[in-house]
Amino acid sequence: MKKKRIWQIVRIVIFASLLTIFFRSYLFASYAVNGKSMEPTLYDGNLLMVNKMVYDMMDINRFDVIVFHANETEDYVKRVIGIPGDEITYSDDVLYVNDEPVDEPYLEPYREQVERLTEDLTLEDLTGETTVPEGQLFVLGDNRTKSYDSRDIGFVDQGSVVGKVDIRYWPVSDINFTFIK
Repeated sequence: MKKKRIWQIVRIVIFASLLTIFFRSYLFASYAVNGKSMEPTLYDGNLLMVNKMVYDMMDINRFDVIVFHANETEDYVKRVIGIPGDEITYSDDVLYVNDEPVDEPYLEPYREQVERLTEDLTLEDLTGETTVPEGQLFVLGDNRTKSYDSRDIGFVDQGSVVGKVDIRYWPVSDINFTFIK
């Protein structure tokens, strides 16, 4: 009877381990925020759960917070500002997408501290393109004055996207499931 009980426990542990490996490898990944570029949405040291499968089923949306491979050794977390076909302009600290002003409420905590968060820019001035090309994204950090993003590195290839940030799970006091408007 004891052997049967031990075997049941071993099977459960093996099954749980395989399930964990599957979820970790194919569905979700854990990331740590490194730096201040996404403040006040995400802070240095926050731990995130990234959904790796979501973009296999749906398109990347404007204002999604994503993780992408910036180079061979680093992954960045940024907010999608422009998707393919978008014309992006900042004028007087206001975002215009396809000539329409767009509210960015996630920036409000900084508006009182800094006179201007985002310098005036157009895609054409930055990249030579008038719209975000097919298969590319224009991304910015929420901490516009301290972010290394598409203003510096240009467009982000959609193929480099690891996934969408779904959950901030650390610190526990700051658990969050929503990172858009």
